[in-house]
Amino acid sequence: MKPGEKKYPHIFSPAKLGKMEVKNRIKYASTETNFNYGDGFVADKEVAYMEAQARGGAGMVTTQGAYTDPRGEGQGYVGMMGIWDDKFIPGLRRINDAIHKHGSKSVLQLMHCGRVGGINLHYTVGPSQVKQRIPRFREPVEMTREQIEMGIQEHVNGARRCVEAGYDAVEISGIVGYLISNFISSYTNKRTDEYGGSVAGRAKFMTDIVSRIRKEVGPDYPIIIRLCADELLHDRGGNKPEESLEVIKLAEKAGADCLSITAGWQESAVSVISRDCKMGQWLYLAKRVREALGPTTTVSMAYRLFVPELPEAAIARKELDFWEMCRPMIADPLLPLKIMEGRQEDIIPCMACNICLARLFRDAELNCMVRPSLGHESEPDFGFYGFPKVAHPKKIWVIGAGIAGMQAAAIAAEKGHKVTVFDKRDHVGGQAATASHGPYGDEEFMRLVNYLKTYCDKGGVKFELKRTLTAEEIKKADADEVVVATGAVPKSTLPGADGKNVVSCLDVMDGKVKVGKSVAILGSGGVAIATALFLLEKGGTQIALVHKGKKPGSDVNPSYIWRYMSKLKEGKVALVGFAKPAEITAKGIKVETPDGEKLVEAETVILADMQPVNDLAKARKGVYVIGDALIPRRGNSAVLDGYKMGMRL
Repeated sequence: MKPGEKKYPHIFSPAKLGKMEVKNRIKYASTETNFNYGDGFVADKEVAYMEAQARGGAGMVTTQGAYTDPRGEGQGYVGMMGIWDDKFIPGLRRINDAIHKHGSKSVLQLMHCGRVGGINLHYTVGPSQVKQRIPRFREPVEMTREQIEMGIQEHVNGARRCVEAGYDAVEISGIVGYLISNFISSYTNKRTDEYGGSVAGRAKFMTDIVSRIRKEVGPDYPIIIRLCADELLHDRGGNKPEESLEVIKLAEKAGADCLSITAGWQESAVSVISRDCKMGQWLYLAKRVREALGPTTTVSMAYRLFVPELPEAAIARKELDFWEMCRPMIADPLLPLKIMEGRQEDIIPCMACNICLARLFRDAELNCMVRPSLGHESEPDFGFYGFPKVAHPKKIWVIGAGIAGMQAAAIAAEKGHKVTVFDKRDHVGGQAATASHGPYGDEEFMRLVNYLKTYCDKGGVKFELKRTLTAEEIKKADADEVVVATGAVPKSTLPGADGKNVVSCLDVMDGKVKVGKSVAILGSGGVAIATALFLLEKGGTQIALVHKGKKPGSDVNPSYIWRYMSKLKEGKVALVGFAKPAEITAKGIKVETPDGEKLVEAETVILADMQPVNDLAKARKGVYVIGDALIPRRGNSAVLDGYKMGMRL
């Protein structure tokens, strides 16, 4: 028995889904990637990505959703794979074979994106004409009875092709605002025929699909369906949780073997999968569903279950049957294997940053803050399966122990180089460590810091902390390569910027300075917003945020910025927009605005406009500069810079 099997006996126990036997209770959950071709055919990159997920040891591996109609109404992503014709079966079979190669059960998901579909069309479809709340999406057209029947049959045809492609189970997507959920929800279904009205009427499109797929695939073929246990659309007339539970029971009655439970829609006005949602906070929904269903129907759940302790306990309490993971296994497909082998410290931790989601909504390929090898699993240079040793090891100095510097150092050491990391501080992590002091789940940044430090330690990287290097030391160093990763600090050339009432946002968040009862934060980016949120959480401070444009935070992920702005509003933070700072005085900041010059009064002025620190780059020829020392950006750019530098060294 391996260490993880002993520590987490329920997660690694075999289970049944219907009559299908599964080696453990870990299920890789479906996500789109945009790796495939725009015409629905499967790309090599997708096959390599899915094989990596199976190689990681999950008992079940689910494909991305395949759209079911030839019109493209169900296609919600530019790189979404299709299943509306037999011509797609060979490509789908390639993914199935790649999953089976590593002993996992293969699951293919059918997905019609409904009111958030029609990516290449000027319209979307749904049960009723209900105005879109997200500007990106096109207005829906109400489906006729004939179109509903066609949609049901297209799902059935997709299930048949799933079987023909060799998959072990079929999954139906009915969540987050896709077509099936559009019919189920009282928010988007205003029909008065048999496909609307009561809960059973609104669920009829779903139950017809499930029951007719059951008839098509036979009594023993596993059917999974993903449904919301709480739509979180209470502000706009969505289903009550009791109604969602009734829908779930109807799905079981129609023939579903497993209910994959989620919370929220893309249009929900509350947090669902971001860091401000505590890990495990949605497990009560799984418990509610588990208690309502029969003993042979299984319940699975993803959503903020990033660490094994939570699903292990839930399965032990018989509140959950399968642990699903999407983003944690985007970040590290080998997560199940590392847990089993007792190497949790080696897991690349998902930061719930949702850059993956933001990329998909921008019609771009899936991306990951913490794993730049995503989408490059078949390319040896990206080292997903490990970096080979170099023929001629070098002596490398990395100046700066932030996430960019440590990422570069870790890969260089894995390749066999002799690496030393220097930092003037007494701890590693740089700005990520500072950011971890923020509220709303930001302590999770230390998961990334600790992972990178462990990666470095296992590679033999030497750390010299509390060490400030000079240009002369670098010039005389016997290092073959020098990498400057000294990050960025808030700076200002304004008159009065050196005043006693002026402090750094980094010092504020690190607890090195105290601020007055009123503060003015000077900065337009996410760092300025983070500082404001930090002070709001502590309380007792009147805050003004002085920024250049209409709104601050243009560099903040869309999944976060709307909630951050809401929190600033709730905290009565004064947003001073279109402001050009002119001078800092003992009374605050003088700014020029479209309404004329004004004084933003504050006892303390906090600088939060980050500027690169790269003076050491000129100490000798050939010095590399990465991360914020090159140009201040977000954490994903720091990790990517460090990763590519490690590849290059």
